[in-house]
Amino acid sequence: MAGTIAVSGGLAQRPGRGGHAWVFVTWLLALRELGWSVVFVDRLEEAWIDHPVPGSVEAGWLAEVMRRFDLERDWALLYEQGDRSLGLTREELRERLDDSATLINVMGYLDDPELRDRPRHRIYLDIDPGWPQMWTKLGLYEGLAQHDDYVTVGRNLGAAGCKVPECGIDWNPIWPPVLLDQWEPTAEVEDFSFTSVATWRGPNSSLEYEGGRYGLRAHSFRQLAVLPESTGETFLLALDLGPEDEEDLRLLLDHGWDLEDPLKVAGDPDSYRDFIRGSGAELSVAKELYALTGSGWFSDRSSAYLAAGKPVLALDTGVPPGPDGGLLVYSSLAEAEQGVAEIGRDRPGHAAAARAFAEEHLDARRVVGSLLERLEVG
Repeated sequence: MAGTIAVSGGLAQRPGRGGHAWVFVTWLLALRELGWSVVFVDRLEEAWIDHPVPGSVEAGWLAEVMRRFDLERDWALLYEQGDRSLGLTREELRERLDDSATLINVMGYLDDPELRDRPRHRIYLDIDPGWPQMWTKLGLYEGLAQHDDYVTVGRNLGAAGCKVPECGIDWNPIWPPVLLDQWEPTAEVEDFSFTSVATWRGPNSSLEYEGGRYGLRAHSFRQLAVLPESTGETFLLALDLGPEDEEDLRLLLDHGWDLEDPLKVAGDPDSYRDFIRGSGAELSVAKELYALTGSGWFSDRSSAYLAAGKPVLALDTGVPPGPDGGLLVYSSLAEAEQGVAEIGRDRPGHAAAARAFAEEHLDARRVVGSLLERLEVG
């Protein structure tokens, strides 16, 4: 074996979110395929839930995901301010971290310095470009500190025209990796529909920064409300809406959107994958912040669609379209309508181009392996 790499992130706090689980599973399995031993570190604050952590839905969700991917001996869930843990004991976790060549710290989630600083090298992995950087500049966040290298799925950070502050950091951009063998394409589906799995708002709030206001997915989506009517196509969303979103729910239903509960149709890694593989294409609606800043953000969900041979029509965040189709971008309702029509004109061609794009740019072994080589982890 090449040694050990630790990955940290917030999986337990979002039970029933199959797509969210794939973010961490992808990194863990890719590292394992590259010959590394892995350990996953999560934490759960008692204030976040209304029941004891041991035996909780959240702890059970994490344990089940780890079992599903043969990682049952490779995880720890910290609780009670990190003094106690499930899975690996804290002492066992210390030993695994002491043996780790690096820590891949997703959004700086492991913030306990006694554990975070044990690996010889620490990588901050940014999957929400714009929020941690603006929070840092506004004095609201300290999570960027104490890391050696910085990686982001915001492919334009540091480029001309990108409004995301660099915070004095040399960011390493990557595509969100996907495990190609886990997302083999299916035959063209009989009932073709544009789909996606998304939260209407998500865990973060809108931001005001240097005179600009940067919003959420809801703000981007409202501009597309008439898309089912104007195109005559079927649009099915596994959409997480809150009680406060009743007016938006009515807006979508009135204009012909089909809605499903993501907990029912994508509530674990397997059903999430089945939902995507049963789709015709994805309509990807980025959070307004990603688009207005020109961040170059790209979605791990869209990576999965492309790997499954499903074309993606994505809100323009500064990522160029695929040169041969498969990945199309839009910045207005009219451009979204044109993209829908373009995919409809050549569904097989765009499906093949989608998989080809994934094979060239998104293969997890290549993305993760080249990153580790570039950062001299080993």
